[in-house]
Amino acid sequence: MVAWWIFTHVFFVFWQTFFISLSGGAIREEYGLSNGEFGLTYMLATLGSALTLPFLGKIVDHTSVAKTVMMIVPALAVAAFVMGFSNSIILLVAVLYCLRLFGQGMMTHISMTAMGKWYSAQRGRAVSIAVVGHQSGEAFLPIIYSAALIFFTWRETWTVSAVFLMFVALPTVYFLLQVERVPSDAEVTLSEDSGVKHWTRSEVLRDGYFWAMLIAVLAPSFIGTTLFFHQDYLLELRGWDKLEFSVSFTFMAVLTFIFALIAGQLVDRYSAISMLPYFLLPLAAACAAMWAFESVSGSYIFMGLLGVSYGFSSTLFGALWPEIYGTKYLGAVRSIIIAMMVFGTAIGPGLTGYLIDIGVSYPLQILTMGIYCLAASAIMLFVSRKITARRLADS
Repeated sequence: MVAWWIFTHVFFVFWQTFFISLSGGAIREEYGLSNGEFGLTYMLATLGSALTLPFLGKIVDHTSVAKTVMMIVPALAVAAFVMGFSNSIILLVAVLYCLRLFGQGMMTHISMTAMGKWYSAQRGRAVSIAVVGHQSGEAFLPIIYSAALIFFTWRETWTVSAVFLMFVALPTVYFLLQVERVPSDAEVTLSEDSGVKHWTRSEVLRDGYFWAMLIAVLAPSFIGTTLFFHQDYLLELRGWDKLEFSVSFTFMAVLTFIFALIAGQLVDRYSAISMLPYFLLPLAAACAAMWAFESVSGSYIFMGLLGVSYGFSSTLFGALWPEIYGTKYLGAVRSIIIAMMVFGTAIGPGLTGYLIDIGVSYPLQILTMGIYCLAASAIMLFVSRKITARRLADS
């Protein structure tokens, strides 16, 4: 079953910000939008998806993963198809809303919720393996897309993506998901005997430590989305070649893959909560590197450190919430978390785009994000100790 997630994560990167941003320059030019205006458009669409996700996300607790995916993928394909023919700002916002809701929101939510529920003793390892497919997509799609623009317009690439989702991805998912994984009796017993309370969504929302953890948890999605969304502006600012820069995505994906597996081992050995104070440190270093280095070789330092941080955070986020709040209501709980992360991805491009428009240095903005990561790490050191003490008191 883990093999299914490796395979299908490759298909579902069409909705990620980095993929949408590959068309960002062409979209801004065709619609006559500035960086700030395009960021605002993206922000409105993403905010709408974040508000919708808590209601739609609960379906994972009541419907099988197979049925949920068979509903979500066609909706994602339709959104990609319409993107190829959109001709107004209103339609563009609607398409971006659907891409963010069914892709960034629901596909991430479904995959991580399933891993959290299906595995207990080796949850960290299961989540880390599931991340591999996603990173494979991030490694190869920027290069494939850049090459495809030699033969297709940016609109035609979205049409091809929609056809691929419907006629390649969807049948493959149907074939691989005919039999879902059922946890063994030993795993069920281990989960029941772990002493973790199964928190309802309302209980989680009343937990002060939950909101404190979001200070750190939202940082990777905010920063990563912001950097990828404005990559055309960054390339223009640094004078970097787009195809050459796209190769650095492969380097990032390789390191994400390696450190996701390392993080999986660490989570299973020590716990996800013990890693919470440290996972943002590579991201802080990545932001500092992007601020300091202007040559294209500096992009590999930045992307490499970003890959290390993504590897740790991708695995950590899949294991953290069931470890702290249990699995019985995990779908409802994670829908709120994913909605908040999507909210962060909405604010980032809009805010930074506005700051770019009014003349605030973009590299300085990136450095500020790195400083935020250091401060958040210090706060998480306190929070992780408090949550660990609470768990010991409750056991």
